[in-house]
Amino acid sequence: MRSLNEVEAMTSLAQVFLDESRRYLRAEYLPSIERAVADLTDEQVWWRPNEASNSIGNLILHLTGNVRQWILGGVGRRPFERYRQQEFDERRVITKGRLLADLRIVLDEADSVLGELKASGLSEPRRIFDEDTTVLSAIYHVVEHFSTHTGQILWIAKSRRG
Repeated sequence: MRSLNEVEAMTSLAQVFLDESRRYLRAEYLPSIERAVADLTDEQVWWRPNEASNSIGNLILHLTGNVRQWILGGVGRRPFERYRQQEFDERRVITKGRLLADLRIVLDEADSVLGELKASGLSEPRRIFDEDTTVLSAIYHVVEHFSTHTGQILWIAKSRRG
């Protein structure tokens, strides 16, 4: 049996995890992406070095879909629609304003889901994208995944600006 101090420490640690996850998504990664694409044209946002590579636009669509599926649908058990392959196949020039607005909306909704979670809910099981996981692992996946693609977006943006 855990002591009251151990339970309080675990609850505090869980809250730090949730707070940091929310901070990274909304206050670190999103502003970095917004700054990176601010000076790019819509056409530059959709540039790709070759057909096997993704554009910034594809990556933003992919991040939006990933957060929608894993946080809104998986963690929050909210209804969602996702067409994952279409995120990579898209070739139309969707404006960067539209892409970023959609990303902001899904991150606002995800922040709401994460803000409503209790420490005890982090160990709850979930089945997401045909994987058995936990709420904590799903959140960790999204933050890590977002970080990876944010880095890719920053690199592509820098290469386009010269």
